[in-house]
Amino acid sequence: MIHITNHSQVTAPEALEPMSNTLTNMSHYDAITRVIQQYIDGARSGRGEDMRPAFHKDATIFGYVGAELFAGPIQQLFTWNDENGAATGIKVQIASIDIIDSVAAVRLEVDDWIGLRFTELFTLLKLDGEWKIMNKVFHLHA
Repeated sequence: MIHITNHSQVTAPEALEPMSNTLTNMSHYDAITRVIQQYIDGARSGRGEDMRPAFHKDATIFGYVGAELFAGPIQQLFTWNDENGAATGIKVQIASIDIIDSVAAVRLEVDDWIGLRFTELFTLLKLDGEWKIMNKVFHLHA
């Protein structure tokens, strides 16, 4: 397992992870950050189609918008993104990435997505050699 926090701190305990896997995990890390960047680029452009390649076709989304649960197929995110337009001022920080072989978890801190602030959690799965977001769960900060 590799755990990366704030893009710069990498810990891979030797007791749990042989050193020979570090380069493999870094290539996973690079591939995962590219997938997350596709998502961010889609948010910035305001086009759902720009972020769609980052997601598995059956991906889902869950989170509360006020008292209302925003839940279901990821297409809801693409539609919301299209309706709200470009987020040219968006600021995103990858807070953490955890990688365990073919699965990963990513936490993003997102500020000024059309004036909103989110904490977003993603689960990713490596399918046929390619990382895809399977699920997004978010918290909309008041």
